[in-house]
Amino acid sequence: MSSQKLTIVARILAKKEKRELVKIELLKLIESTRAEEGCINYDLHQDNENENLFLFYENWTSRELWQKHMGNENLAEYMKATDGAVEEFTLNEMTVLG
Repeated sequence: MSSQKLTIVARILAKKEKRELVKIELLKLIESTRAEEGCINYDLHQDNENENLFLFYENWTSRELWQKHMGNENLAEYMKATDGAVEEFTLNEMTVLG
């Protein structure tokens, strides 16, 4: 199962006063992540009702390559830049059923 395609849904709720900072930092991740080995898609969304809510919908060829992504420098820089700016973060690893 570990070599099976992996879908990631990451939900980021920014603090209202830090929304633009978080958005800018999230946007910075897109180009470099899409170029990473194993990345099928890496799409950022912003909720139409709650502008503070962002969601990444990602597909990876394997969990191993996604984990490699999670340890990269770009994500570390994002975490440092947005320290204290995110109210809530949830991440779900998902498998396509059909």
